[in-house]
Amino acid sequence: MSTSPYDTIEIATPARSLAVVADDGVVVAAGFAPVEALLARLDPAAVEARGTRARKDLGEVSRAVRAYLGGAVDALDRVPVRQPGGAFTQAAWQAMREIPAGQTWTYTELATKAGRPTAVRAAGSACARNLVAPFVPCHRVVRTDGTLGGYYYGLDVKRWLLAHEVAATG
Repeated sequence: MSTSPYDTIEIATPARSLAVVADDGVVVAAGFAPVEALLARLDPAAVEARGTRARKDLGEVSRAVRAYLGGAVDALDRVPVRQPGGAFTQAAWQAMREIPAGQTWTYTELATKAGRPTAVRAAGSACARNLVAPFVPCHRVVRTDGTLGGYYYGLDVKRWLLAHEVAATG
C-alpha cells in the first residue's frame, strides 16, 4: 500500500454523482455518495495518516467510467480494486465481477458461484459490505423471486444501472 494521499474524484452520471477513491490507480472505495461518505467507510487511521487529494482525472479509472457511461458496460471489469474482507467475501466479490453486464444473479446463484451454495445470507452480506460499487457490480444481484432487494445507494440508482446495462447489451 502506498503512503501517498488517496486520490478522489466525483464524476457526474445520469443516476447520481459517482465518487471514487483510489490508491495509486487501484479503486479502494466507490459509490453514488459524496467522497466524504466513502472515506468514512475506510480505515479512519489510514485516511488520517495519508490524507486525500481531489483530482480532475484518475487516468484509466476515469476513462473506464466514461466508457461505461457511454455504453461499454464491461469497462469497469478491468479496473483493479481492493477491499478488506475474509475468504468467502473476497470470493463473492470476485464472482460478482463475473456477472455479465445486462444480466442478474440471485443471492443463491452468487453463493454457489462463490463456492458455498448454502451461504446465501453471507452472499447478501458481501453485497452490503461492498466498498467499490459499481466496479464490483453488486447491483446485478437480486432476490430469488427476481425483485431488486436492497442497494446501499438506493433502488433508483440500482434500477438505472441495470436499465443502462440492459440497453447497452440488448
